Amino acid sequence: MRSRRDLGHFSDASLLVLSSLADGPKHGYAMIEDIDAFSGTHLEPGTLYGAIARLERKGWITPLPAEDRRRPYRITAEGAGYLREQVATMERIAHTGATRLRVAERS
Repeated sequence: MRSRRDLGHFSDASLLVLSSLADGPKHGYAMIEDIDAFSGTHLEPGTLYGAIARLERKGWITPLPAEDRRRPYRITAEGAGYLREQVATMERIAHTGATRLRVAERS
C-alpha cells in the first residue's frame, strides 16, 4: 500500500510564498519556517529563491530594505489579487472533492 506522502505535499512554491507573505513581510528563512508550519512542505533555499525571483519579476512581491543582512519581501496588491483568485479556485476544488466523496460513501 502506498503512503499518503507518496503524492507529495502541496508544492507550488509561488503560491506558498504568496500565502506566507499575505500576513506580512518576511525574509527567506522566516518564509521557509512559516511555509513548513502551515503546509507541511519544506522548501529548499534554491526553490524558495527561484520562486521569489519569479514573483518579483511579475510584480507580485517586492523587496524591502535589508535588516541585519536579511532581505524581507512583501506581497503587492497585484500579488494579493492573484493569490485570492488561486485560493478561490482551490476552495472550489476542495468543496467539489468533499461533496463527491460524501456521495460516493453513501453509495
